[in-house]
Amino acid sequence: MKLANNGFQGNLPSSLGNIKSIEFLDLSHNNFHGELPRSFVMNGYFLKYLKLSHNKLSGQVFPEFVNFTLLWELSMDNNMFTGKIGEGLRNSKYLQLLNISNNNLTGVIPSWIGKFPSLMALQVSNNSLEGEIPISLFYLPYLLLMDLSANILSGDIPPCVKSNDLTVLLLQDNHLSGEIPYTLLENLYVLYLINNRLPGNIPEFTNIQNNHTLLVRGNNLTGNISSQLCGLRNIQLLDLANNRLNGSIPSCLKNTSFVFGKKYILYDDDYSNLFIGGTLFTGFSPHKDFGVNEFQDTIYFRSRIVLNPFQMYSSAIYMKIEFAMKHRYDAYAVKNLNLLFGLDLSENELSGNIPTELGGLLELQAFNASHNKLSGVIPESFSGLKNVESLDLSFNRLQGRIPQGLTELSSLAVFNVSFNNLSGVIPQGKQFNTFDAQSFVGNPLLCRKLTNRNCDGSTFQEPDNGVNDDESQIDMGSFYWSFLAAYVTILLGIFSSLPFDSPWSRFWFYVVDVFIHKVRNLMC
Repeated sequence: MKLANNGFQGNLPSSLGNIKSIEFLDLSHNNFHGELPRSFVMNGYFLKYLKLSHNKLSGQVFPEFVNFTLLWELSMDNNMFTGKIGEGLRNSKYLQLLNISNNNLTGVIPSWIGKFPSLMALQVSNNSLEGEIPISLFYLPYLLLMDLSANILSGDIPPCVKSNDLTVLLLQDNHLSGEIPYTLLENLYVLYLINNRLPGNIPEFTNIQNNHTLLVRGNNLTGNISSQLCGLRNIQLLDLANNRLNGSIPSCLKNTSFVFGKKYILYDDDYSNLFIGGTLFTGFSPHKDFGVNEFQDTIYFRSRIVLNPFQMYSSAIYMKIEFAMKHRYDAYAVKNLNLLFGLDLSENELSGNIPTELGGLLELQAFNASHNKLSGVIPESFSGLKNVESLDLSFNRLQGRIPQGLTELSSLAVFNVSFNNLSGVIPQGKQFNTFDAQSFVGNPLLCRKLTNRNCDGSTFQEPDNGVNDDESQIDMGSFYWSFLAAYVTILLGIFSSLPFDSPWSRFWFYVVDVFIHKVRNLMC
């Protein structure tokens, strides 16, 4: 029974418990509220798919035993459930997808979730869960996606990942504070760790050839950018911004896919149990006795990173990853992620020259190295960044001229070299004619119209438009001297008239006498 995407409201009727043979029930995207009827949760013996997403259901998540022993998929996201995650699901040992994200859940993530042998997708994001991440979750043999983001989780990231199928790990927006395990990137395609409290150096990751997206922005990472990251042969998004990384930018980044392009993409079918056309195919289950293969099922799930709702027996996941392009953070879905190449090293303490080899990153569309301590010149080789749309080198210590060859970058939409020590003529033509003064401010030795400074050292003058500028401006020096002369003349006229006997002079002396008399009275 599928009643999704309607306007139903009110409490769920207890008579749902009478449908004892039902296997598929989709009540998502309605306005149901209240708690789940006890008669229903105690009589769902044959239920395999239960979708309650996007309602206003409340109460706790199965605090007591429920009879969902054959359940494969449970989607309760985007509701108003509160309290701890109850133990009522412990008997649902065939569960393949559990989505309880976007609720008001508290407490810890139960370790017994790591005992679901068939679990492939776990999503508990956007709640108020706290405590440490149970290490048992990393031992799930078939887990493909784990989304624990936007909670209050703390402590270390478990050091061992025993799931050979884990492809997407989303831990952003928590309070994680342990060092990043060096084994974490093994088999991962997407690692999302932004906005935590992770300290230490970037680890010497092992087995990193498959990684597509590595985002660790907004942590407390220190030390150099490891040259080992140059082994990211399939990387498309690398975000190391807003940390305390120092040292120089490795020239060996020329060995990454930023140069050669992508060999594999997220939906490549060269990998089993991965994204194929944006869809997560499982196609098998270790428990064939319960008919998982009879529909050749695709497991579907939805959370804050999913765009499309569930569909019966066919669904797709579309991740949304945030990355800074053109001075703002945008969210990109899978089909766009496969087209995007970006490198963000901003807001660190990087120093030294920008390697000329970076000009060979032919696939790069966004490069941000702003707010560092980089010195030297802008490499002439940057004219080879033919696909770059956003180039930000602001707030550094760069010197020399802006390479004229950058005007040939036809895709360049955002260019910022403000607050450096650049000098010489600002290139003109093509894309550079679209950049305003904010792109160059803070470089006193740059010249051209945008800096209000001519290249001969004088203040830039607007071209003659038929109006004489001298006639339209006031000579302030002459104005002050004229005012002073008029003031002195008036005073001399007043004082020269006082010796003559006249009503005006008598009145003047009378006023002066009255004033002196009052002052004396006040002083006495």
